[in-house]
Amino acid sequence: MKCSRSVIGVDTAKRVFQLYGVDMETGEIMSVKLTRATFLEHFANRASCLVAMEACGGAQHWARRLRELGHEVRLLPARQVRPFVTGNKSDVHDARAIWTAAQQPNVRTVAIKSEGQQAILALHRMRRQLVKFRTAQINGLRDLLAEYGEVMLRGRAGLRRGLPAAFERIADRLPAMVIDTLRDQWARVIRLDEEIGEIARRLTLWHRDNAASRRIAEIPGVGVLSATAVVAAMG
Repeated sequence: MKCSRSVIGVDTAKRVFQLYGVDMETGEIMSVKLTRATFLEHFANRASCLVAMEACGGAQHWARRLRELGHEVRLLPARQVRPFVTGNKSDVHDARAIWTAAQQPNVRTVAIKSEGQQAILALHRMRRQLVKFRTAQINGLRDLLAEYGEVMLRGRAGLRRGLPAAFERIADRLPAMVIDTLRDQWARVIRLDEEIGEIARRLTLWHRDNAASRRIAEIPGVGVLSATAVVAAMG
């Protein structure tokens, strides 16, 4: 990519951001550390430039804010930046690698999403986490019961049908506190079911009000979850 404007590579962090760039006229290297509080102020006071960042946590937020200030922003996947990291691991070397990667021909970038898009993606992310937690709880409960000869059917439905009888069969062989704890773990699975269902309900409400999502859902085999995820990811 050939850029007529100055390019700034930014390595973001929790408290301090590292900037790296080269003055197009003098060739002078610019290496600056900024706090989160002064980051936007710095760019508000400089001419429009191309700002490159790695597409990591928080990058979407800063990209939107920098665009509001009139700068062009490119978010680079980590794999695009990694080949240009030289020397020991440091903020300066990372910022320089981002600066270098941003100027490569045919560099691939990550789309900058609106806050609305990110909100729907956040729902999908939380739902995936809950599904993962639920699967872990179910597998753990299934393994514990197998230790006492109780082999449950596959799937949540099979587990739901078989648990009451299984608890009765092992109640006389195990301390009550163990049975109570097993029941608590199953109750946790039920709560996760409810939370996952509530997120799905909220996504469905959004889907009904979004024309693009409804159109995608008309494709055979595409449901509400897939349609909302596609629209949120692609816009």
